[in-house]
Amino acid sequence: MDVDAVAIAAAVATLHDGGVVCFPTETTYGLAVNALDAAAVARLCERKLRPAGSPIALIAPDVDGALALFAPKVPERVLTLAHRYWPGPLTIVAAARAGLPEELVGDSGVGVRVSSHPVAAALVRAFGGPITATSANRSGEPAPTTAAAARAALGTAVDYYLDGGGTPGGPPSTIVLITPHDELQLLRAGAISIEP
Repeated sequence: MDVDAVAIAAAVATLHDGGVVCFPTETTYGLAVNALDAAAVARLCERKLRPAGSPIALIAPDVDGALALFAPKVPERVLTLAHRYWPGPLTIVAAARAGLPEELVGDSGVGVRVSSHPVAAALVRAFGGPITATSANRSGEPAPTTAAAARAALGTAVDYYLDGGGTPGGPPSTIVLITPHDELQLLRAGAISIEP
């Protein structure tokens, strides 16, 4: 798939301005803001009507950038899974580093992945830091598989629509929790099969 450099640049500028960007992922369309901008994250939650206390997962530019979002002592199993399944639709939840916006961090930590979708990967690399990766819908509604469907659902709640064509839909990313004791718990079955 060709990636439109002009569109990527416009999306990155929107992120730097604190705006919300709709973008394609391996499964459906997602919503991105600068994950380190607490005001932008709060704005995203408000526009998405996302309930408080429901953490938002992140996409990082690469494995090193993803691991840097976890607490300094990263469990060994996080490293193993990261190097085996990233980039790809596996979200790993582990203890978070200090200073992340509270909307991103749940009781078990922060969820992070590295995307294999060429447009999502180009976006986060060009931005140079982590972005949010919540589905492009109002909470509780179906996740769209095209930019047009996302626009119909969200309208002006999104500041920039990055159209990367249709996405396959299907199961969302698999989510696993790695405890500080290096134990694995499957939180959500999804696109990648991993046994607990």
